[in-house]
Amino acid sequence: MTPSTAVIDARPTIAVTMGDGAGVGPEVTVGALLDPAAYRDGRPVVVGDAGRLRQAARALGVEADVVVVEDVAAAEFTPGRINVVDPGLLPADLPWGELSAQAGHAAHEYVRIACELAMAGEVQAICTAPLNKAALHAAGHLYPGHTELLAHFCGVEEVSMMLTTPRIKVIHVTTHIGLLDAVARIEPGLVERTIRRGAEALRRAGNPNPRIGVCAINPHAGENGLFGYGEEAEKITPGVEAAQAAGVDAVGPLPADTAFFLGGRGDYDLIVAMYHDQGHGPVKVLGIEAGVNITVGLPVIRTSVDHGTAFDIAGTGRVEVGSMVEALRQATELAGAPAPAGA
Repeated sequence: MTPSTAVIDARPTIAVTMGDGAGVGPEVTVGALLDPAAYRDGRPVVVGDAGRLRQAARALGVEADVVVVEDVAAAEFTPGRINVVDPGLLPADLPWGELSAQAGHAAHEYVRIACELAMAGEVQAICTAPLNKAALHAAGHLYPGHTELLAHFCGVEEVSMMLTTPRIKVIHVTTHIGLLDAVARIEPGLVERTIRRGAEALRRAGNPNPRIGVCAINPHAGENGLFGYGEEAEKITPGVEAAQAAGVDAVGPLPADTAFFLGGRGDYDLIVAMYHDQGHGPVKVLGIEAGVNITVGLPVIRTSVDHGTAFDIAGTGRVEVGSMVEALRQATELAGAPAPAGA
């Protein structure tokens, strides 16, 4: 048999979900796929609405060749072209910047389709534009957010949210629940698993021995029992020690203000936050413009912008697309090469 002389394209294929069509998702999607680096190292295919993407291009004042494709295999990757798998769920006259159950349902379906493509091995990563939780709920899809939706469609019980910026990386033990519920949910096993998921994600990204700082729950890490009810000793310290025993370079529990100061100056490669605002606040101060949200623990890489649907500026062309450009870059960087045909 004559050996094949076909050139194998080793660039990973990335499913890019458009997010909520009434928000800035279509605009940041167009902006990211028209970036000069979009096709250099990866092959992005949008799951979204072609008509809305064309409207977004007009809002941005850019030229884009938006082409509907039946499946990923039919996509062509040339600069200026945007390949779209379009399930046809949005009306052409959908208003910008208004809560819409139709847009919420469409965003849900874009994620479902992207996960199906990933589980079938047709794409090696997912990059998501923002959806709107209220619109998602209005459509009857009662998930706290993207992270939980992705976990559901990928059949995973537990995942972690990691936020990355040029200055700091943060992974969360708990995310979209109230503060009292978060404190109740934190326990040593969850702390250990979160630390280890974060360490593995950094190793995959090329850091063989990441240094990890773990936040306390209470001010001053409880000040030897002065603040709180012993949560650090009961809930966090055993988890840190278990991670250390598994070979992870983790330190804590540390006072959160100290941990983020040390992380910001480079002493730690990753900070483990105990609850949503403990981690999100510093990240948004230190670099939301280039911030990326990575879901850790899925069977596929998933990255996302670290901002919402921004209804107040949707459709105006004023959105900053840098976070989506960076999210797509990191999805491409973290994704493995596609499996050879027949593998």
